[in-house]
Amino acid sequence: MDILNDLITVLNSTLRLSTPLLLACLAGLFSERAGIFDIGLEGKMLCAAFFSGAVAAITGSVWIGLAAGIASSLALSALHGIASITFRGNQLISGVAINFFAAGMTVLVAQSWFKQGGRTPSLTGNGRFNAVELPLAESLKDIPFLGHIYNGLISGHTILVYIALLVVPVTWWILYRTRFGLRLRAVGEAPEAVDTAGISVIHLRFAAVGICGVLCGIAGAYLATGLQAGFVKDMTAGRGYIALAALIFAKWRPWYALMSCLLFGFLQAIALRPDLIEAYLSFKVQVQLLDVLPYILTVIILAGFVGKATPPRAGGEPYVKEQ
Repeated sequence: MDILNDLITVLNSTLRLSTPLLLACLAGLFSERAGIFDIGLEGKMLCAAFFSGAVAAITGSVWIGLAAGIASSLALSALHGIASITFRGNQLISGVAINFFAAGMTVLVAQSWFKQGGRTPSLTGNGRFNAVELPLAESLKDIPFLGHIYNGLISGHTILVYIALLVVPVTWWILYRTRFGLRLRAVGEAPEAVDTAGISVIHLRFAAVGICGVLCGIAGAYLATGLQAGFVKDMTAGRGYIALAALIFAKWRPWYALMSCLLFGFLQAIALRPDLIEAYLSFKVQVQLLDVLPYILTVIILAGFVGKATPPRAGGEPYVKEQ
C-alpha cells in the first residue's frame, strides 16, 4: 500500500504540474495550426499570472482575478496578432518581445503596487482556487485500490485542472469535427486556397490568436491562484518554452499534447520527491539533476532528436493576398 500511496502522490503532483503546460500547449496548438508561431506563450502566461494574482489580492475574488488574467493575455495576443498578421512582422521577434516585456513589466508593476519585492500578497480564502472534492470521494476512500485512486488522484484538484483536461477533447472536436476547425487547419497549410474560397484568412488567424490568449490566460491564472497562492517574479520558469517543446513532441495533435505534457509534468513531479527514487531504486540522485530534466528533454526535442515533426506548411509566414 505504501507503493500505491507514493505512486498516487507523484501522479497527483503530475496532474497539477501538467495543467499550465497543457493549457499553454493547446494555446500554441490553435495559434500554430492557423499558421502563427507564438514564442510569446511564456510572456502571456507570466502577465496573466501577475494580473490574476494582483487583482485577486485586491478584490478578494479569484474569479475576478481569473478574468483579469485572461484580459491581460488577450491584450498581448492582440498585440502579437497586429504585429504578425496586420503588419506582417516577424512572428518570432514579436513573441520574444512579448516575453521580455512581460518579464520586466510584471516585476515593475508588482513592486509599484505592493512594495513586496516584485511579488503580490499571499492569497487566502476566496482569493484563490481551492480543491474540489468530487462526489463520494470521502466515502469511497477506504476501498482498496479504486477508492485510493478516486480519492487521492482524481478528486481534490482545483476546478482549473478539470477544465484543462476537458479542453483536450473540446480542442479535438473543434479542430476535426467543425467547419471552423477545418478552415483553421487549412489556413495553416494553404491560406491561398482558403482565401480563394472567399474566407477571410485574417479573421481566422485573429480568432486562433484570440483562443491562444484565453488559454494562456487561464494557464497563468492557475499558476498564481491555483498552483501557488500569489505571484512571484518569473514564476512561469520557462513553462511557455516547455509547452512549445511538448507541442512539437505531440506533432500538433491534441491527444498527443496531453500525453507529452503529462510526461513533462511527471518529470517535474519526481524532481519534488527525490526521496522516492532513493527509496525504490536504491541510489542517491542529485536534486539539481532532477530539476533540470524537463529542460534537458526540451532541448532534446527542439534539437530534433525525438522523431521528425513537420509543422503546418504556412506556419511563420505572413499571408499577402494576391491582387
